[in-house]
This record gives sequence, C-alpha cells and structure tokens, in this order.
Amino acid sequence: MPSFFKKIKNVFIGQAKSPLDRDVFHKLSLVAFLAWIGLGADGLTSSCYGPEAAFLALQGHTYLSIFVALATVGTVFLISASYSQIIELFPSGGGGYLVASKLLNPTAGMISGCALLIDYVLTIALSVASGVDALFSFLPPELQTFKLQAQAFIIVILIILNMRGVKESIGPLIPIFLTFLAAHAFVILYAFISHAGQVPSIITDARMDAQVASSQIGFVGMLLLILRSYTLGAGTYTGIEAVSNGLNILREPRVETGKRTMRYMTWSLAITVFGLMVGYLLFHVTPQAGKTLNAVLFESMAKDWGQFGSCFVVTILLSEALLLFVAAQTGFLGGPRVIANMALDRWFPNKFANLSDRLVTQNGILIMGVAALITLFLAHGQVSLLVIFYSINVFITFVLSQMGMVRHWWSVRNDGLPWKRKMVVSWAGLVLTTVILLSVVILKFNEGGWVTLFVTGSLIVLAIFIKRHYLEVAKMLHRLNTLVHAVAVSPSVTDKITPFDPNSRTAVILVGGFNGLGLHTLFNVTRFFGKEFKNFVFVQVGIIDAGNFKGAAEVVNLEAQVKKDLVRYVEFMQRQGSYAESMAYMGVDILEEADKVIGVVSKRFPHAVIFGGQLVFPNETLWTRWLHNDTAFSLQRKFYQSGIPFVVLPIRV
Repeated sequence: MPSFFKKIKNVFIGQAKSPLDRDVFHKLSLVAFLAWIGLGADGLTSSCYGPEAAFLALQGHTYLSIFVALATVGTVFLISASYSQIIELFPSGGGGYLVASKLLNPTAGMISGCALLIDYVLTIALSVASGVDALFSFLPPELQTFKLQAQAFIIVILIILNMRGVKESIGPLIPIFLTFLAAHAFVILYAFISHAGQVPSIITDARMDAQVASSQIGFVGMLLLILRSYTLGAGTYTGIEAVSNGLNILREPRVETGKRTMRYMTWSLAITVFGLMVGYLLFHVTPQAGKTLNAVLFESMAKDWGQFGSCFVVTILLSEALLLFVAAQTGFLGGPRVIANMALDRWFPNKFANLSDRLVTQNGILIMGVAALITLFLAHGQVSLLVIFYSINVFITFVLSQMGMVRHWWSVRNDGLPWKRKMVVSWAGLVLTTVILLSVVILKFNEGGWVTLFVTGSLIVLAIFIKRHYLEVAKMLHRLNTLVHAVAVSPSVTDKITPFDPNSRTAVILVGGFNGLGLHTLFNVTRFFGKEFKNFVFVQVGIIDAGNFKGAAEVVNLEAQVKKDLVRYVEFMQRQGSYAESMAYMGVDILEEADKVIGVVSKRFPHAVIFGGQLVFPNETLWTRWLHNDTAFSLQRKFYQSGIPFVVLPIRV
C-alpha cells in the first residue's frame, strides 16, 4: 500500500511513469507546434518587455524607434539563423553549454553553462514578474501592493506543474497561446489598417526626429542614442536559444522539428515586435504609472469601443500575463537539463542528474523554482532590474556559442563542405552579440549589472571547486580499479559450477558496475567473514538518469551493460568454487528498486546478509557529504525495516 505522502504526491504530481516503456519517449516528446508553445513562448513574450525598454530609452525621440525596430527585426533573424545551424550540428541538443564545451573547450562550456543557468532562473523570474505586471495593469491600483505575493504564488504553481512532466505542463496552456497570437495579430492589423494614411508619414517623421536629435546632441550622439535604445531592448532576443537547448525533447526527426519550431518563433517574434513598436507611434503611446506600454496601447486603441473595448483590453492583457507564465516554462524545461548535463560532467553534484518517477529532473526543477523565488524577492519583482540581469547572462551564452560556431566553420573549411555563407552568419552573430553584451554591461553596470556578473562568477568558482574535488576522487578510485585488471588475469581455480547450498549463508552484494569499488566490497566480505558465505548474489540497479534517458536505444544499451557487468562477477566467483548468480534491475531511484530486491531476497535467501560499500574519505566534511550520496546508509535503513541484515563496508580512498 502506498504511504500517505505518496498518495498526496500522486494527486498533485501524478502516478509514476516507467522508463522501460519503449513508447515513453514518443509520449513525452513534443511536435513543432507544442514546442513552439513550450520553448518558443519565451522568445515571443519578450515582446511584452523588450520593445518597451527600447522605446523608453529614446528619451522622447520616439520616432527614432522605427530604426531600432528594423535593427531589432534584423537581429532576430540573424541570431535565429545562427541557432538553426547549431540545431543541424547538434541534433541531440545543442545548448550553449554543449556548443561551447565541444567547439571551444570544457572550461568555456562551464562558463556558458553557468551563465545559461542563471539566465534560466531569470527567465522564470522575469516572465512571472512581467506577467503579473500585465495582470495588474487592469486591476484596481490599491492591489499593487500584492504584486510580489502574486509572483511567488505563480512560481509555486509552475513548480507543481513541471513536476508532473513536460507535456502535462504545456497541454493546458495551448488555448492561452492561441489567444495571445490572435489578439496581438488583431492589434497589429488594426493599428496599420486604422492608421493606413499615417503609416507612410512615419518615415518622414523619423527623418525629422533624427534631424532634431542630431541638432540637439550631434550626429554621433544621435547614433549613440539609437544604439543605447537598441542595446537596452536586448531582452527582445532572449529565448531564441531555447529551441536548440531543448532539442532532445522534440519529436523525431528532431532537426526538422527544431528548425520548424525556430521558424515559427522567429517570424512570430519579429512581426509582433515590429508591429507593437509601430503601434506605439501610431497611437502616440506615453508611459503611465502602474501600466505597461502595451496596456496603454491597447487602451488607447479600444477607448471608443465601449463595453467590448474594455473586455478586449482585459482579454489581451490576461493573455499576455498567462503566456508570460507559459514562457517561464522555458526556465523549468531548460534549466534542469543544463544542471543535469553539468552534473554528468562533474561540474555540479552527481545527484542533480537523477530523474524522478515522473521522468523529470526533480532536483533541478526545485532548484530553479526556489532560485527564481529568491531572485524575485531580492529584486522586489522589478521588471526593469530583472531585464538587465537577464540580458547580460543570455548574451554571455550567445557570444560563446557564436565563437564556437566561428571556430567550427573555420576548422572544416578544407573538408569540402559549404562553409563560407555559414561562417558569415556566425561571424555577424558573434560581432553583434559581443557589441550588445559590452554595451549592456557598460550602460547598466552600476544599475545592477554588477550583481549578475558577481552571481554568475560565484557559480563559476563553485563549479571549479566541485570539478577539482571529483578529479581528486577519480584519482583515488583509479587505484581501486587496478583490481579489475587483477581479476581479469587471475587463473581459473575450477571449471565446475558449484550448486546453490540452501543451508549455507548467502552474501547479497550490491554493486554499481564491474569496477574497483564493487570488487573491493566483494573482497572485504571474504576478508572479514572468511568462508562464512558459500553463496553469492550480485545485485545491480541500472540508474536511468539524464545522461542515458535520451531514447529507447540508450536504455537498452544501459540494461545490456548492467547484465554484462554482473556476468563478470558471477564468472569470477564461480572460478573460486562458490555458487554465484545475479539480479539486474532498472529504474530512476535505487531506493525504489530496493523494494523488489527485498521481495526476492526474503523469499529465496532466508539466510542472506546484504552488503554495500561506502566511500570513506581521509577528511570527512560537509562538503564531501554534499557531493557524495549516502545511498548505502539509506538502503541499510530500508532493509532493516524489512528485517534483513545489511552491512555497510567502508572503502577508504
């Protein structure tokens, strides 16, 4: 019977999914349309705060925004084209971490991964904060004091949704996405059609505004003002990289699905951004306290529509708010994946690569949610401040990714592949993203830019210390692995297979592969207990984590490797004249699989004792306990509750 806690969990999170189900990857993967919602919403909803930041930065020279809008659209297409190349080059997922690691070096990849991780935290915080701003734009002013509490509540809801899984978190949001698209398409079309006679004059007005600005602050000053506006609108481009980062959750063929999703996102973002910025000009939008520029635009447009106009404004702002909450999904989808990949490469603790029984990286989701909550409270939910943090981190990743692509195309120039056009795209992307990154850092360093650089730098330092620790442990374990070679060349003692002796004691040894750690545990059993045990049973649980949960073939390969390792243990003990057999299990949690082991052991081996090895470091600290799990002790408690003796054998390293 499931425990009370498990029943509650199943109500909110859902029943466990089997990682051994061959159809599970198809069930969890996303077609292009769903990916556009789950991954592309982040890019599309940047139109809710990016154009506003650029427009306000023009300091009254509003008609210069037409130049900024054109430059922004061009940048969207350029960055998207570059990331489409990354999709082709990394068909299993080419996020900034992987691109920089493979095309530059692991350290550059780690820096990109840390920046990307902070970026995903800010994706959640900024999307939720901006969504609440849109929501409160049509609510009574006296409710403004509850904004922060509303933001925190939304993040908690998103954490619960994402613990259920990818499709479960996206499915209910489809109507919201479609409403957003339809409403904004209507706004843009209405703005152009209702002011058709004024559209041509925008160019004339922009030329006149440029002349005025040039006479006031000089031609160079005017160019710098446009550059400042363009730079501070950098939040518009955030989210473009999400598709290449999340390629591994897309439906096969992933490259085609990813490129189609990228096209959907690119065109929808470019049209929306350009349309809104022109709409600001056509309706002479000016800032109003407690309201976003989009809210002012919608109200100006619908002021003569009566009751329908009020309903329309509420509907479109509600769609913005809700879709911004959808955009926070990008952080919950991409952030845990980056954490898991960096954990597999030993930049972060191993435990962060584990999957939950819903086949999501549960630890990563919790970290992203909690970090976003902390960020919101520290920034007091201010969108203007969060945009600065966000832009800096995402452009660190952009720059390193573009740098890696430039290096790649140069390295394959003699391989007979078409590279020149692609090199031009990557070079242009590198120059453009570098200029934007440096400009944002310089312009906003004292207004909060230093904070995000400090936090990202601190995470980089932490990752370096973690990596250094794991490298030292690997050197220690290498000495244990000399046992593998010794066992492989050990002479055969007997070719006769010893039968099982039901009257003798059985040693059930938990192993994690045919390695020095497992062999050391085995030899400690024979060293400490002599010939007390005549029967040996080797148990291994193949842990399905973020590293091998990439397709049915990967899971099959893991299962085959587990069985191969167990056969080597069995054959070795049979040569020593002992009875030996093995039991293989597959799952996402070794403690969950232990229940199956308990059932078998209690029935077949009534005189069994379970043995597990535990690494013992020369200087045990809180640091080592955090970086290494205490699985052996957790299993010991679980077996004790079933009345089965469990001995933890120390393995000094």
